[in-house]
Amino acid sequence: MPKSKSSRLGWAGIPVRAFMITFLFTLLSFAIALLLSILGTIVYSQVRHVPPDLAFAYRHIAFPFAIIVGSTVFVISFVIETRNYRQRKAALERAAQA
Repeated sequence: MPKSKSSRLGWAGIPVRAFMITFLFTLLSFAIALLLSILGTIVYSQVRHVPPDLAFAYRHIAFPFAIIVGSTVFVISFVIETRNYRQRKAALERAAQA
């Protein structure tokens, strides 16, 4: 039975998968936070009768939110990928001994 591509990568595949997952979740969280912060900034400006400052939505809400989410996702995905690698390795060793 040929090995799958992910099992051939071994330890090198763990950070690659963790970075890919982190990049996708960070990009998604930035987009959602930016959308919500822009909408909130517009609503706030309409209520207070001031011009909307959309740069505030980028700099002070969406970007820090994306950094926090990205850091959290990287740590969690790295731990999960490491655990999955060890479980796959142990399962292969048990199958080879049987």
